[in-house]
Amino acid sequence: MEAISGLRPQGLWRHFQEISRIPRESGNEAALARHIMDAAHRCGLECRCDDAGNVFVRKPGARGCPAIALQSHMDMVCEQAAPARHDFGKDPIRLVRDGDWIRADNTTLGADNGLGVAAMLAVMEDTSLTHPTLELIFTTAEETGLNGAKRISRGSFTANTLINLDSEDEGCLIIGCAGGMDTRLVLEAEFMSVPEDTCAARLRVSGLKGGHSGVDIHRGRGNAIKLLNRFLLAVSPAYGFHLASLKGGSKHNAIPRESEAVIHIQARDMEALRQEAVHWNGIISAELDHFDDTAVLTIDELDQAAPRVLTPDYTRRVMNLIQSLPHGPIKADPRIEGAVVTSTNLAICGFEGDDFTVLTSHRSTIVSALHDISSQAAAIGELAECTVIHGSSYPSWRPSLSSPILDTCTRVYRALHGTDPLVRVVHAGLECAVIGDRIKGLDMISFGPAVEEAHTPHERANIASVERFWQYLVTLLRVLAGKDAVPAS
Repeated sequence: MEAISGLRPQGLWRHFQEISRIPRESGNEAALARHIMDAAHRCGLECRCDDAGNVFVRKPGARGCPAIALQSHMDMVCEQAAPARHDFGKDPIRLVRDGDWIRADNTTLGADNGLGVAAMLAVMEDTSLTHPTLELIFTTAEETGLNGAKRISRGSFTANTLINLDSEDEGCLIIGCAGGMDTRLVLEAEFMSVPEDTCAARLRVSGLKGGHSGVDIHRGRGNAIKLLNRFLLAVSPAYGFHLASLKGGSKHNAIPRESEAVIHIQARDMEALRQEAVHWNGIISAELDHFDDTAVLTIDELDQAAPRVLTPDYTRRVMNLIQSLPHGPIKADPRIEGAVVTSTNLAICGFEGDDFTVLTSHRSTIVSALHDISSQAAAIGELAECTVIHGSSYPSWRPSLSSPILDTCTRVYRALHGTDPLVRVVHAGLECAVIGDRIKGLDMISFGPAVEEAHTPHERANIASVERFWQYLVTLLRVLAGKDAVPAS
């Protein structure tokens, strides 16, 4: 308890500590769902779990005002910094207080979206709060495709207004988001025996910040897969190595922080290759200065040979495939600084048996642009003679400046802080998009406390911001219950 000792609001932080002890990687939310339902039963509240594992809790409130839905997702992105050996299937997240912030010990914190879940649990059990009837919705598998939200229907809840608590910028009201889809390219590779008189070496790019592919894609951070592949392409003509393996990235919605390859090279060329790495570290440093200052390329000679290597033709085809695929912002909105319209994340690559697989993840607020960038990835894959597999897509959430909940949220924020909040459309995907597409006419908004570096082991939550978020939420609920008036816009 040392990390959260004395923090306010006490109930929210206590719940966050409790859920941080429960494994909740996407697809493994059952234990947290049971924890939430047990808490609801202790409070004497109606609750249920649907076939997708989503949990619904109903808390009666002030009469004569419409019900409000609060929504957060139970799962978290599970990333760790080397050399951590954290088992996300059983080990608790270890919370650390670091000045004005709470972070984890070398893993993702799970503030995305654990703080939203904790706030809803605190609202659930606090009998002193004034609020309308609340329908609390805890969803599954948001981080792997918003899959829990895709199973929600009009029969899941009755409220016509939904407040999503999965935003990470304090002082921002989110009223729209990008849609997205994945494209998987599968290349059936050809292998050969390891050539004689060669030795094995492991090449590794590490030290990158990575980040959320929706939130951080425009920040100029390096992609470890692309950087390592550039080095391989640059040195291939001089050294004629054979590629045994290549892998990088781990999540479709995270910018790859690490990648590694195993190659076989003539023993006499090993020292020259190390010098090439020194030269390329200078190139990487210059390109990523101020963006990814700790990025590094390393080479280690291996004692054991690889079991096989790609043929020269397929070594080249793998490298050309990665080199050809785009990564980063494709189109920005010139009217808003930092606003990305369309992007793509070269997220994961690796061998699965005899197949080399690349996963790219695309986002856009424009449906036609989303399909265009996906088509571009598919065309590159077809040129490389890959099998192209398009994953399921999710829609964008179109903003409405005439939204009643936006008006109320703005007036409450102004009353509390004396200034207007920022109103934004975000490039990251939010469950509001899927739920709103399935239930027409919902009035929706999203907000939350300040969380930085989500989807990375550097993720952290600002302590003071969490308290302000809580005060804003409970004040808003009181206003929505008709107990407090705020000035008209």
